[in-house]
Amino acid sequence: MAQVKVYYEPDAELLTVFWQPPRENQVATELGDGVVLLKDGKTGEPIGVELLSYHPGDKRLDGISVEIGREQPVAA
Repeated sequence: MAQVKVYYEPDAELLTVFWQPPRENQVATELGDGVVLLKDGKTGEPIGVELLSYHPGDKRLDGISVEIGREQPVAA
C-alpha cells in the first residue's frame, strides 16, 4: 500500500505532499498559482507536490487530484 507523507511548515507557508520518497536528485517545476510539481531527476516520474503561500483551507487543494497505481490496459 502506498504511503502519502504531508509536511506543513506554517512559518514558511509551505505544504509538501510526497507519494514517493524524496530524492536527492529531485527537480521542481512550477505549474502556476504557487503549485510546484516535484519529480525524480533521472526518470521524470512525479513524486510529490508543494503549495507555496499555503494556509489551512486553501482552495488550491480542490484542484489537485493524485491517483496512485498502475494504469490498466484498455481491451480492444
